[in-house]
Amino acid sequence: MNREIHSWWSPNLNKTMEIVVYGHYGFALLMFPTAAADYLEYERFQLIDSIKPMIEQGKVKAFSINSINSESWLNSSMNPRDKAIRHQQYNRYIAEEVIPFIYTHSGGKLPVITTGASLGALHAANTLFRRPDLVDGTIAMSGVYDLKSYSKGYYDEDCYFNSPMDYLPNLDDGQTLEHLRSKQHIHFLSGQGSYESPAASLRISSVLQDKGIPHTVDLWGYDMSHDWPTWRAMLPYYLAEKF
Repeated sequence: MNREIHSWWSPNLNKTMEIVVYGHYGFALLMFPTAAADYLEYERFQLIDSIKPMIEQGKVKAFSINSINSESWLNSSMNPRDKAIRHQQYNRYIAEEVIPFIYTHSGGKLPVITTGASLGALHAANTLFRRPDLVDGTIAMSGVYDLKSYSKGYYDEDCYFNSPMDYLPNLDDGQTLEHLRSKQHIHFLSGQGSYESPAASLRISSVLQDKGIPHTVDLWGYDMSHDWPTWRAMLPYYLAEKF
């Protein structure tokens, strides 16, 4: 399996950001880390190994990026307004730097599917809902899609526009809705075991259903907890069965 590490100085984040690429060919799987983890997290916890057959077959090409969660919502010493600003900078980094890098590395435009677990699922889904012109779908695992779960009581316009449970019910932009209603790969997965929140997937599903946006919700068993064995089962299954 081809593996490459790239990095560049991000003008949006004012720091060097790394990205690791797995594979040669296939649609792009853009992977957002959990919590405050880094771009190699999915490799360390064998999630990359779980999808290695599909990478080697040329079905998918994975791009795993760094998070900045420790510089935003997970940093208890930061001013809340600065956390929201940092989140918006990260959004611009994804749209203006990461996705163009994916296109360049792949020799042209190709479908981009986001994925992530836990807080990474929020980023993955939020990226799709904010920029359906750039992103073709998401596999969001074990996420909570209300940013207020992380903002600890702070709320402003930037929080609103990064909290799918808040802005999607009010979404009335015809072009954005048309983009979202054309998607074939919006998937929300959750276990029902320890520390999982299957209700969060059902709540976002209700919002999407009201907006006529096609999607799937898949609640796995009560033996599937908020942990790596769950995500190592979910991601390869969905890549094999749905794509």
